[in-house]
Amino acid sequence: MNSQNGFLLSFIKYGENDAVLHCFTEEEGFQAFFLKGIYSKKNKKKALLQPLNRLNFSINPARGNGIPLVSKFELVKNNDIYTDIKANTVIFFIADFLNQILKYENKNPGIFLSIDEFIEELIHKNYQSHLLFLLAILKIQGVAPLLTEGNFLDPETGTFSAGLTHQLFSEEISAVWKTALTTENFYTTKVHPSLRKDFLDSLLVYYHYHITDFKIPASLEIIQQIFE
Repeated sequence: MNSQNGFLLSFIKYGENDAVLHCFTEEEGFQAFFLKGIYSKKNKKKALLQPLNRLNFSINPARGNGIPLVSKFELVKNNDIYTDIKANTVIFFIADFLNQILKYENKNPGIFLSIDEFIEELIHKNYQSHLLFLLAILKIQGVAPLLTEGNFLDPETGTFSAGLTHQLFSEEISAVWKTALTTENFYTTKVHPSLRKDFLDSLLVYYHYHITDFKIPASLEIIQQIFE
């Protein structure tokens, strides 16, 4: 048996009472765990199955071709962001996003810490934090744009150029990218509410070019409706 500390990214009900969890753990990176009995009537812990909740798992090793079994789990840090509809929407979007892009990611302390920092920003009602978090992940992954001369970001080459190369990367949106990339703390960058939708769209286009097999998260439509 070993202990792992991780953020819950998604969970799928299995049979009547069980679930398969997808988590990003501090010790091993992306992991799938089998959790027995979580949906039984007597189990009060199913309330802890909230996206991006930070949980500590006691794990029994997998047998054969199976996945590791959770013998018990506890909440590491309690917060009330799930009662805030805006924060809750952002959490679901980022959990959906990470569940896709981290599924082949091994142990990565930088990503683990960045998720923790993002949640702290959201706790303090920074409702644009998801935008800057997506940029932070690009930097950790080593595919963030290079700070070259020019006022227009070319999403395909990841460089700034003198002319417009993609309709979403206007001078105004490109300036947001450049400001964030040159700021020591991403989260101090202010993205005007009128630019947030276009900035998010530009981030997704950039991910399409630089992250293998990237797909638009299903929860995108919901987050766009909340922040219209």
